[in-house]
Amino acid sequence: MHTELEKELEAGVVEDDFKPLTAAQAQTWRQQTPMMSIWAIVWGQLATGCLVAMAAWLVTGKPSTGWSAGYGAMAVVVPAALFARGVTGKLARTVPGAAMAGFFVWELVKIVATVAILFAAPRLVPELNWLALLVGFVVTMKVVWIALMFRAKRQRTA
Repeated sequence: MHTELEKELEAGVVEDDFKPLTAAQAQTWRQQTPMMSIWAIVWGQLATGCLVAMAAWLVTGKPSTGWSAGYGAMAVVVPAALFARGVTGKLARTVPGAAMAGFFVWELVKIVATVAILFAAPRLVPELNWLALLVGFVVTMKVVWIALMFRAKRQRTA
């Protein structure tokens, strides 16, 4: 069954407006769009996680709540640092195929490490507060989206 767009494309009503960039256009785009450092994001996550943990401790007055929020942040930062180290390693920089395969391998490592850290939480954090852990986890994870948002805003103003 064809969608309306497919029918229109076949009939020639809608033209495909995709045009690949030339080498010069691609080079210009790369110069205007600098890459964001993965390590800057990891450091931002670490700083955010520390702030969330301190805020949880100050708001509740319970050190265990701060440790729980900090542990949730750690469940994001440690796997992200492993991933960053893996994808920026020497092999990934020199062999293009290894870079692509490495991305998937290190993403899997990141997921497994995150799950393992979260499963270990009840044994490692005394008086664990699951809500604080979840808040620390989610807020720290959202740093990536905030960094992307600021990057997009910076590009629009440039």
